[in-house]
Amino acid sequence: MIAARLKGYFETSLADLTQPTRSDWIFALRTVSAGLIALLAAYALKLDHPQWAMMTVFIVAQPVAGMVLAKGFYRLLGTLVGGVAAIGITTVFGTNPWVLVTVLAVWIGICTFVSSLLRNPEAYGAALAGYTAMIIGLPAFGQPHLVVDLAVARCAEIVLGIVCAGLTSRLILPKLASDAIVSRLKRCILDLATYAGGAFSGGDPATLSTLHRKLITDAQTLGEMRAYARLEAPSFAPRAHPVRRTIGQLLSALSAARALHSHAAPKNAALIPVRSELQSLVSELATKPGALDDTALWVARLDAIAGNARQMPDASTDQGDDRVGTITRLTIAADFADALKQVLRGLDALRAPATRSARGSRQPALVVHRDYAGASRNAVRAALATLLVAAFWLTTKWSEAAGTVILVAVVSSLFAARPDPVQVAWGFFKGTLLALPFAFLVGQIALPALPGFGWFMLFVVPILVPTALVMANPRYVGVATAFA
Repeated sequence: MIAARLKGYFETSLADLTQPTRSDWIFALRTVSAGLIALLAAYALKLDHPQWAMMTVFIVAQPVAGMVLAKGFYRLLGTLVGGVAAIGITTVFGTNPWVLVTVLAVWIGICTFVSSLLRNPEAYGAALAGYTAMIIGLPAFGQPHLVVDLAVARCAEIVLGIVCAGLTSRLILPKLASDAIVSRLKRCILDLATYAGGAFSGGDPATLSTLHRKLITDAQTLGEMRAYARLEAPSFAPRAHPVRRTIGQLLSALSAARALHSHAAPKNAALIPVRSELQSLVSELATKPGALDDTALWVARLDAIAGNARQMPDASTDQGDDRVGTITRLTIAADFADALKQVLRGLDALRAPATRSARGSRQPALVVHRDYAGASRNAVRAALATLLVAAFWLTTKWSEAAGTVILVAVVSSLFAARPDPVQVAWGFFKGTLLALPFAFLVGQIALPALPGFGWFMLFVVPILVPTALVMANPRYVGVATAFA
């Protein structure tokens, strides 16, 4: 029985990994090629730590070109800020080790606080500014005259990796955010129709809750992809505002559907026809093949439903005991129909040729909740964890513990704002642990016997290509990136 459970677990976990798509293969081969090019260029330029160039490629690697550009830009910005901070902190406090590590820990706390208030990739850049100062400043302990050289070398290696990753993602069979936005929006509309159909028919609450969270996450992703698309091509700018309005209408429709779900099934003559028409429409929309190829019919039906819902019911109509509640529910139903209609029009606008037409009615930007209390807790935890490990290092004078200080600074700041930072950090640890035997075989056995860049490529490509394939799967990207 245990064997059967284990078999089922592994079959479920690895199902996505055993069927890579064409896009996954393109991403994997492109990423490995960019990493090897960056490493070769770093060796040719005689940089101090050429491995950082290749590591940067795998860190910023993303399936969509705009995501690579955005993450690369903020990685560069975070590295520059962290390098300047390391130079300043080490120059002023470098003579006293306890003061140095305390100030570095406080800096990490500040950057973690800022990171917790931002979203990717800005959050990544802020966290990077924190732990980069530790990576540069700690090795310069006792020899502050080297900190400038360390900072310059680190920035050069990272710039090289970013350039290689950005060029390959843009030139070699690129996957553009502007193209992905349309396909993701279509999936969101179909998911919204599925959610609304379940909400109007009293579907399973657990299933609806899962789909509700997925739609919110997808809406956030659409907002991020809008920014990525503008980085890829300034010509996307005229479409940026329609995308923002469409995301807002998508969330409005989702909110209205959830509100209707919270009410009991209608028992009066005014509500039953409207709800039945909506349920019929969203069911057809969710199940009909090619339903979104032509939205004109759906828009016309939604317009009619919204008009019917906004007609004030006669006092003589059977409305149960709650006339105000009936009118409220009809208004929510009309709002849902109008919002879904605007989402469909937004899809049509994205598929139409771009024009420099007027933006139409101004739509406020999506409001981002900023949890200052949570950010403060994250900052204190990151600073305290770094300081405690640094105190252990200084007290025991164990030289190898310096690497542990840097690792704790990286993990505690980078994963602080995640919903489950412990699980994410555990995934990072698992990826590192899985990489150890491969690193030992290649670095300690194979390369000493057969040195040279050609042999290195022969040894690592069969390992890194499957790793990059796993990186293409969002479920395992953390573990795979740490492994690489």
